[in-house]
Amino acid sequence: MKVADRVELFRRLAAIDPAPKTELDYATPFQLLVAVILSAQATDKGVNLATRPLFDKAPTPQAIAALGEEKLADAIKTIGLYKTKAKNVLATARLLLEKHGGEVPHDRAALEALPGVGRKTANVVLNVVFGEPTIAVDTHIFRLGNRTGLAPGKDVNEVERKLLKAVPADYRLHAHHWLILHGRYVCKARKPECWRCVIRDLCGFKEKNHV
Repeated sequence: MKVADRVELFRRLAAIDPAPKTELDYATPFQLLVAVILSAQATDKGVNLATRPLFDKAPTPQAIAALGEEKLADAIKTIGLYKTKAKNVLATARLLLEKHGGEVPHDRAALEALPGVGRKTANVVLNVVFGEPTIAVDTHIFRLGNRTGLAPGKDVNEVERKLLKAVPADYRLHAHHWLILHGRYVCKARKPECWRCVIRDLCGFKEKNHV
């Protein structure tokens, strides 16, 4: 995709939603971290349904640690892989208390050292909490990177590397949310709604004229 087309693509997405935000509910950096850990292979809506009562009851690392694995697992049992996620969230809460004074660290290596936290989760936290221009490549962004021709790649790491080069600097802070929301609500996996897509003329998707 040409530089001018990339600039225009993000200009249009920004015009629709100048300050996009995550759809995960949270009140603190720790709560966002927990929500993102829980969101793996789950919808934001499903995570929010579980975390609202959980965060009312246990909003801090101290409270999560005190809750224990059994009660935590019960609180998030509506989310896929909840037993493994409960172990990771509990272990993460304990590590934050032991090594970081109960605070979420502003450091990629420290974040990725937490149980259940990979590069994507670290990128979300660095972007949303600390305002870093990172791009967390989930299934939506991976699909858009390849489908549009913006940043084609064989795996999420390749798509991330290409996006960091492809996205104009002025748009990098919010690029991750614009792409996720566009993929979630317009450029859907099975039935992309090209007929109402604001970047249709810039997109390299060969099947768009038939959708």
